[in-house]
Amino acid sequence: MKMLNEFKTFIARGNVMDMAVGIIIGAAFTAIVSSLVEDLINPLIGLFTGGVDFSGLAVRMGEGEHAATFAYGSFIMSVINFLIIAWVVFLLVRGVNRVQEMAMGPKELAEPEHTEKDILIEIRDALTSRPAP
Repeated sequence: MKMLNEFKTFIARGNVMDMAVGIIIGAAFTAIVSSLVEDLINPLIGLFTGGVDFSGLAVRMGEGEHAATFAYGSFIMSVINFLIIAWVVFLLVRGVNRVQEMAMGPKELAEPEHTEKDILIEIRDALTSRPAP
């Protein structure tokens, strides 16, 4: 029963709900990025590379229907998808950070608790108060 109550508390936290929403939106966003890459970027890449479709690039290793296929074109497309998603997430985080900075106003530089001089004075005092050997 205690574990069930802990689980309820864990699920009810705001950050868990935010994470769940983020995962759902991320899954939908991945579909959009996949379509962007497959429907818009691949044709542009094909235009510059003479019609080469990366997603179909592969090397068969062996003969017959059970031969292994080294599908490096699919890997290239996955890397392109990742880079696009990473770039968009970077832009989103950058935008959110700028909005937060504007809302909070200019950051004030905090004075350090101890300056170098204070630390050196403490060291000197500790050494002078030590009994001689």
